[in-house]
Amino acid sequence: MDNAVYVSLSRQVSLQQAMDITANNLANLDTAGFKVESMVVQTDPIAPSKTASLAANDNPAIQYVLNAAVARNFAQGPLQQTGNPYDLAIQGDAFFSIQTAAGTQYTRDGRFMVSPTGQLVDQQGEPVLDSADRPINFQPKGSPPIIGADGTITQDGVRLGKIGIFRFPSKAPLSKVGGNKFANTNPANAPIIATDASVKQGMIEQSNVQPVAEITNLISISRAYERITQMMNSTTDLSKTAIDRLGKSS
Repeated sequence: MDNAVYVSLSRQVSLQQAMDITANNLANLDTAGFKVESMVVQTDPIAPSKTASLAANDNPAIQYVLNAAVARNFAQGPLQQTGNPYDLAIQGDAFFSIQTAAGTQYTRDGRFMVSPTGQLVDQQGEPVLDSADRPINFQPKGSPPIIGADGTITQDGVRLGKIGIFRFPSKAPLSKVGGNKFANTNPANAPIIATDASVKQGMIEQSNVQPVAEITNLISISRAYERITQMMNSTTDLSKTAIDRLGKSS
């Protein structure tokens, strides 16, 4: 009976982490460019030791529940019109490139602004990079820039560069690092310029979180947790009853 309790406990730990992820999804419902996440679980078979009195097929492996990974859905979120010339959204499969102290990172959050020195920066004040991995500089006293669908930046008739939008052969090595950014953890998964994506000026991409689906998921997780708790209590009660009866019979 102890094995049943341990297996149930492993599932409860998994459900608790799944609930944390779902709650985080809901908390980021209004975060531009946020991508919904979910927990991927797997079983971890642990075979108990064999005894001379038990055949191998009478002593099956115990299947514990393990959290294997966090899956992320990179599907396009809806675009929202803002009218701010420095707000940018990507239509298609690509990321903006950001220069950080930890190296180049990537984001779908296009809520940009201009620093006092004229650089285009993100919400954390880190420089947005162009297609050649260089910071983008504006004339502080110039008129608002015009940014074309291909990312070309023009201010007062002068071409200033091109917003860098990049895609990856695989998104699996992209690791969330905070600030709504991702780091590429595999050098072999080098980013390339996304020629099939376009930039939308004066717009931002909203989160792709579906609130109804996430609330439903929370309810399902809570009910599953309660069912396992009830099963563990029942198993514990059976163990106590068995011990009491053995004690009386002896």
